[in-house]
Amino acid sequence: MATPIILFELLLALSILVALATDHSPLQDFCVADAKSQVLINGLACKDPKLAEANDFFFSGLHLEGNTSNAVGSMVTPVTVSQMPGLNTLGISMVRIDYAPWGINPPHTHPRASEILTVLEGHLEVGFVTSIPENRHITKVLKKGDVFVFPIGLIHYQRNVKSTNATAIAALSSQNPGVITIANSVFGCAPNIPSDILVRALQMDKNLVTHLQSIF
Repeated sequence: MATPIILFELLLALSILVALATDHSPLQDFCVADAKSQVLINGLACKDPKLAEANDFFFSGLHLEGNTSNAVGSMVTPVTVSQMPGLNTLGISMVRIDYAPWGINPPHTHPRASEILTVLEGHLEVGFVTSIPENRHITKVLKKGDVFVFPIGLIHYQRNVKSTNATAIAALSSQNPGVITIANSVFGCAPNIPSDILVRALQMDKNLVTHLQSIF
């Protein structure tokens, strides 16, 4: 009789651990972000629900083409809790990404979200890199209507592989997914990472490291 009891206790303990490892469900219909609140929490404080209005749950602008005349040839238009306060506590957000011919959305990560991307127009080469020790590069060329997912935290990118513009829309599993663009973070942080650290870590010439730091 002891074995079934022990098994039950183990399953119960496992279920508790799984429950603790997931995000908490909202405890009310919504929690519209109060950007003016001085309360500091892991997220944003709620404004009085009686003061919520339609515009808190509304955003207009994803129909507009982003300006891709920049060094990487892409533009991301976000709809996170910063643009739509009604997303607060809901665990979702989205972006529109525009790509110039041959433009890229450079290698980056979202520390708090997985991303599912749908191509609206054009052809995109997409890819992500798995973690150590495998470090496997998983890549595919997508066309209009194709969908691809980037797992949370992994470095990923997109590139327009045609001489015409491309557009994609992506959903993310966080109201505030965050973004870490690899080159900007490594070479453009303030204050700089000491160049001797980067020289040794990246096996690069010090003059090249200094040059990249000056760019970013």
